[in-house]
Amino acid sequence: MSVVEKTLADMLSRNWWMLLLRGLVAIAFGILIFTQPGMSLAARIMLFGIYALADGLLSVWTGIAERKEREYWWLLLIGGLLSIGVGVLTFMVPGVTALVLLFFIAIRSIAMGIIEIVLAVHLRKVIKGEWLLILGGLLSIVFGGILMAQPGVGALAVLWIIATYAILFGVLLVILAFKARSFGKLLARF
Repeated sequence: MSVVEKTLADMLSRNWWMLLLRGLVAIAFGILIFTQPGMSLAARIMLFGIYALADGLLSVWTGIAERKEREYWWLLLIGGLLSIGVGVLTFMVPGVTALVLLFFIAIRSIAMGIIEIVLAVHLRKVIKGEWLLILGGLLSIVFGGILMAQPGVGALAVLWIIATYAILFGVLLVILAFKARSFGKLLARF
């Protein structure tokens, strides 16, 4: 096991609860979109902004908490800052068209997916279940690609897609969180 792999696995193991929290926030966001059909498009877009901010803040917090102990803490920081930026843009530019917001969301999803896959590749020899992080990353990239390729599907339809993605991604994060909690036991053997 390389130092990088052990470092990343240790970081996930100690911060498993942050993965769990991110997953639960994503699931709650998706369920809220599905269960509130009367909610206006503007309210749904603002709800996405809240989700992006919350997810970004949790990622930044984890990255900063690991900065003195881990070499690759900046991956979480970059992903978190990107998510916060999209959340802030959602609130600062309320007159933005659904198409522009769609591209903000797509770029964030693709960037986060790439970061998740990079983390999983570094952890593949250390953890069991790294495929969940890879699958989550691929799901994020595919989701972002679909949004860019078919921007005319309509803003409301896009929000249903976002809700589905959030629930699926949230479930993957929750499963990974419980697997990460057990990484500490495996790492103690090395």
